[in-house]
Amino acid sequence: MSPSTGLLATLLATLDHARCTVRAPTRVRWLALASALGCALVLAPLAPALAALGGSADSVSADTAALRGQLFSTGLVQYDVQEIDSGTLTVREYVTRSGQVFAVTWRGPFMPNLQQLLGNYYSRFQSAAVAAHQAHPGIHRQLSVVQPDLVLLSAGRMRDFHGIAYLPALVPTGVSVSDLQ
Repeated sequence: MSPSTGLLATLLATLDHARCTVRAPTRVRWLALASALGCALVLAPLAPALAALGGSADSVSADTAALRGQLFSTGLVQYDVQEIDSGTLTVREYVTRSGQVFAVTWRGPFMPNLQQLLGNYYSRFQSAAVAAHQAHPGIHRQLSVVQPDLVLLSAGRMRDFHGIAYLPALVPTGVSVSDLQ
């Protein structure tokens, strides 16, 4: 475990404790949340970059190392599937014949680093998550972002998270998004 991963785990445990403490004032909970998110955003650049949505597939080997998993490649007629299996988390990157990542899926007991997976599209995911929380405070088990150039569906509960993000303009002709798992 890297030092940044250990620190992030400690911050998340602190956040969880603050959230679960019944008598903790609201201000303490929000302070813990703000601290954890701030540290996570500062430490995020320290993690190795994954092949981001819409980006090049050249860094799949770095993805494999970041997830400490095994890489399985499957070539299909219109695209390639780069599956990284860490034993617990499975991330699949769908790559066009021209080498662009047009979709990413994930499934496992925890969320992958979506900032790495979504690349330049992460800010839209983050904005949608904040808007959903402001509209309906509380626990959110699913989130969807449906825009003309980005579709993201994420759902989960403790130890069961899954999702898909894809760029409709890059999906190869004749490929059904429902076939991407």
